[in-house]
Amino acid sequence: AMLDFVNDELFPALKGLQVSAKPGDRRRVVRDVFEDAYNYMKSGQLLRQVVNKINQVDFNNLDERRHFGEFYEQLLNDLQSAGNAGEYYTPRAVTAFMVQMIDPHPGETLFDPACGTGGFLTCSIRHMEEKYVRTPEQRETMQAGLHAVEKKQLPHMLCVTNMLLHGIEDPSFVRHDNTLARPYISYTASERVDIVLTNPPFGGREEDGIESNFPQHFRTRETADLFLALIIRLLKPGGRAAVVLPDGSLFGEGVKTRLKEHLMEECNLHTIVRLPNSVFRPYASIGTNLLFFEKGAPTQDIWFWEHRVPEGQKAYSMTRPIRLEHLADCAAWWGGPRREGRVETERAWKVSAEEVKARGYNLDIKNPHTVAEDHGDPETLLEDLTNAEAEVAALRDQLKTILSEALAR
Repeated sequence: AMLDFVNDELFPALKGLQVSAKPGDRRRVVRDVFEDAYNYMKSGQLLRQVVNKINQVDFNNLDERRHFGEFYEQLLNDLQSAGNAGEYYTPRAVTAFMVQMIDPHPGETLFDPACGTGGFLTCSIRHMEEKYVRTPEQRETMQAGLHAVEKKQLPHMLCVTNMLLHGIEDPSFVRHDNTLARPYISYTASERVDIVLTNPPFGGREEDGIESNFPQHFRTRETADLFLALIIRLLKPGGRAAVVLPDGSLFGEGVKTRLKEHLMEECNLHTIVRLPNSVFRPYASIGTNLLFFEKGAPTQDIWFWEHRVPEGQKAYSMTRPIRLEHLADCAAWWGGPRREGRVETERAWKVSAEEVKARGYNLDIKNPHTVAEDHGDPETLLEDLTNAEAEVAALRDQLKTILSEALAR
């Protein structure tokens, strides 16, 4: 009976809610969340157990709601570890570090154009509440500055729920839409923002026609490239951004080269944090990078920081993921809001814009302080390989002889 009610009455009613044009209409939030939603639970008994558990939570109690929010964050993390919705989830250590370095304040406009489950938003809310929000007015100002868009229904629903559990009374600023579907030139000065924090989908490809929204020299179907072009446009003069991009965006050619040139001309690309390829496992096992830049003056120098997996650990994994304390050495080296006192170390090095230009805007620059391993003389290695192959062949023949004799008995 409960399943029939949910499938035949509740979901259709929520999808068909009448909404007004007034800002802050909560019915619009509910309708947007359930617009493309379906109930995948087949067991009415399990559904009843879930409802009973949630009914035990007092959402009017701030402590209980905070604990439930923490539980929900863990649930999102578990979804990522299981490979479900992983593409929409950025490890919280990464989002927290990026937010700390960007340091958003109430009164600033903050935008995530591909918000997934809302990790950058929740980390930004927590950061501002801990450091700056002291009055209800400041909290209201903080909420008014938040903006986000998510294209897919599942992460949009997860993000809206995340906002509610983090005390955001009206999460209608999280829109269910495709940021790239609007013409590039239609984003005017009045829509510029102070901060962009985002992790655009890796390796995604947009449907036909989306690239035509962009200027000819930026046209591509690769999602991350289109987002980077748009982010540069969306920043106010003096605005700052932190963006997660795969290694391919650093060394890619063609449109990628033009984008990097445009980025370095329009913005000060001051820092690139290079992450190992296990940070986003199991969803993705590719090298990723955190790009930090500010709109305005062109790039003069780029600082690189190479993050390494902790000693005694081969790689990050589901059971041993990256944690915020693993990035503490980078935060200590950062130099505060003005990035003062930076020095080269075994993990940090500086490259001039002229050098990057001479490299054809290839930003895939390896750590010069890392001593390359000596793998030996190639001739010797080939000889060893040949000898090893001969040993394997001899063992194979020996095994065949033993088997033949055994079968002949």
